Amino acid sequence: MPADAERWRVTVDRTVCVGSGLCAATAPDAFRLDAARRSHPVEEETAASEAVLEAAESCPVEAITIRSAEGVVFPLEEQDGA
Repeated sequence: MPADAERWRVTVDRTVCVGSGLCAATAPDAFRLDAARRSHPVEEETAASEAVLEAAESCPVEAITIRSAEGVVFPLEEQDGA
């Protein structure tokens, strides 16, 4: 991987996670379910990818947060007047 490739820090709020498995099905290289059926990232930092973003967007309880060096990638806060 090139040294300048964008990296994301991925976290899962396990107190919110309902274990739907959508993240693990959408991005199996990035997410796993544990024995309690709660999601966790395979690695704390991962290469930026459409699959990881899609997994976060598909989470029914929005338990996944993605941050880049510039700030939050997902979920984006709604702007006033948008």
